[in-house]
Amino acid sequence: MEKFQIRSASPVDYTLRTIGGKWKPNILYLISTGINRFGLLKRGVFGISKQMLTKQLRELEADGLITRKIYAEIPPRVEYSISEKGYSIFPIIDAMYVWGEQNMQFDEAGNIM
Repeated sequence: MEKFQIRSASPVDYTLRTIGGKWKPNILYLISTGINRFGLLKRGVFGISKQMLTKQLRELEADGLITRKIYAEIPPRVEYSISEKGYSIFPIIDAMYVWGEQNMQFDEAGNIM
C-alpha cells in the first residue's frame, strides 16, 4: 500500500500565507492602480490602522511582491510599486474581484451583507 505523505506547506497554503488576510489583496490592488504612497493607501484601505498597514507593507516587501523606493527629499518620500513577482499574482486577485462582484449582496442601506 502506498503511503500518503503530508507536507508541512502546500502551494495553496503558501499562496494564502503570501496574499491572504483582510488587507493584502486590497493593498496590492491599490498599488497597482497608482495609489502608491502610505497616506493614500491608508485612506484607500477602509478600517486599517497605521501599524497594520506598516506591517502588511513590510510583509509584502519581504515576500517580494512589492518594492519600496525612498526619495532623498525633505520630508522623505516613500513610494511602493508592484514587483514582477507581484504582478504574477494578479490573475488570482483579478479572479477574486470578479467573484466578489458577481456574488456581493447589499442590504437596504447599501451595506454588504
